[in-house]
Amino acid sequence: MDVRGTVAPGFEPVADAFVRNFEQRGERGAAVAVYRHGRKVVDLWAGTRDVDGAEPWAVDTVQIVRSAGKGIAAAVPLLLHQRGQVDLDAPVSTYWPEFKANGKERVLVRDLLAHRAGVPALDRPLTPAEAADGTSGPAAVAAQSPQWQPGTDHGYHAQTYSWLIGELVRRATGRTIGRWIAEEIARPLGLDFWFGLPADEAHRIGRVGPVEPPAAATPGGTLRVRPKRSVVEAYRDPDSLTRRAFGAIDPLPDENDAGYRTAELPASNGIATARGLARCYAAMIGPVDGHRLFAPATLTLARTEESAGPDRVLVVSTRFGLGYMLHGPAAPLLGPGSFGHPGRGGSLGFADPESGIALGYVTNGLQKGVTADPRAQALVRAVRSAL
Repeated sequence: MDVRGTVAPGFEPVADAFVRNFEQRGERGAAVAVYRHGRKVVDLWAGTRDVDGAEPWAVDTVQIVRSAGKGIAAAVPLLLHQRGQVDLDAPVSTYWPEFKANGKERVLVRDLLAHRAGVPALDRPLTPAEAADGTSGPAAVAAQSPQWQPGTDHGYHAQTYSWLIGELVRRATGRTIGRWIAEEIARPLGLDFWFGLPADEAHRIGRVGPVEPPAAATPGGTLRVRPKRSVVEAYRDPDSLTRRAFGAIDPLPDENDAGYRTAELPASNGIATARGLARCYAAMIGPVDGHRLFAPATLTLARTEESAGPDRVLVVSTRFGLGYMLHGPAAPLLGPGSFGHPGRGGSLGFADPESGIALGYVTNGLQKGVTADPRAQALVRAVRSAL
């Protein structure tokens, strides 16, 4: 395996795990980056740029990271709160009056971030064109009746998170979330991260696609655990809240379509390099080349548990802070204080303030699974062993 990049002394186990992902866990093309205390200590890439191609992954290759982008999107309302522009305990309708329709007048801003708003699914799914047009999605979630009394329970807002967070930011700032991140986060930090890929960056993106993981664990690999029957049934049942939440866009968009890549969908179509994810999370927990995103109080908000227990959508127990998944069995991260977000199929971004670690992992081979991809988990374990 021709692995490119750099590894600081002591972090060689991460490089070893990265290679084993290709040898044992079905990896096609991927990159991983790790920062510690604001300094890059791992920056590796290998394989092919396209999941179905032969061109090598390059130093500047970017990929769609699906829900791993949710963690970057969540930083925006938290930073707006930090700047005094958004009150987390205000009703969403304070900023977005139409949202209070059909029993949602008491939904708070923090409920959106903690997946407690009660609108993970739509009575009528949106077409890919409607999902991307910037107006149909916000109108649909504003008109939607909640699936449960908002604020009383939680369930992963897999797709509707795009329009909930995106429209809140637009109403509060007058800018789309993609533009806000580009101007206020990506540009100052020098990040390769976008919601809405610019035309002049389109040549860098690789093709993603599904890949089957190895049928069984190999020596030194990770034993694959069968999901619980209840989880399998929830994904198979077309009427379940699980299927309806993930199917809020129907049919599913072509993630390799140029038009889809230019849309701003914070729930699902963030585009990044591994180092872009890692560098952003590093700036959430400390200074990176003189730039820091979260004040200590904001960092506490991000990783303080807001939702925990059985998730009405994912059908397993999950833990959320304000916009971030927290370390636990459903989403194992580095340690109890870690916060971040996986992307369905593989990608991952997170930070661990106690160790000063921030990690980004990006892949073009999308395997089955929502929160604990075995390739990402192998890298997390390797980082842990290096500390």
